Formats: sequence, C-alpha cells, structure tokens
Amino acid sequence: MKILTVKVKPNSKQQSIAEQPDGSLTVHLKSPPVEGKANQELIMLLAKKFKVPKSAIGIKSGFSSRNKLVEIPMEPLTLK
Repeated sequence: MKILTVKVKPNSKQQSIAEQPDGSLTVHLKSPPVEGKANQELIMLLAKKFKVPKSAIGIKSGFSSRNKLVEIPMEPLTLK
C-alpha cells in the first residue's frame, strides 16, 4: 500500500490529475463537494490512473477537506 497526498479542486471545468514535484497529486474534479460526490469522482479517477479496483482505494483522512491522504495498493491485486 502507498499513501498519497492529494489536493482536490472541485467544480473544475475539466477532470485532470497532475503530479507535483514533491510527489503529491493535484486532482481537478467536475463534481461539487456535496454529499461525497467529489470523493466518489476522486476514487473513480485514481482507480483508472493506477489500474486498481475502486474498492481498493481508501481515503484515510480529509473526507471533507481539499487536502486528503489516499491509500492505494501498488502491488498487483490477485482475485481469489
């Protein structure tokens, strides 16, 4: 597992993920930060980028903040 620092920018015109020099990510989301919609969109985008299932990604802290700690498995997942 790897813990990433993610800065979320909701209500953006386009979705994008930019890696910062310090290794953190800045993610632009179309969704508003209402009722967890931005968090759901964040998990969907990160799952696509890192090619892991959405269920494998967890937000460790910052559910209602723009700065989040997100846990992502880096080793290949095996389905059993």
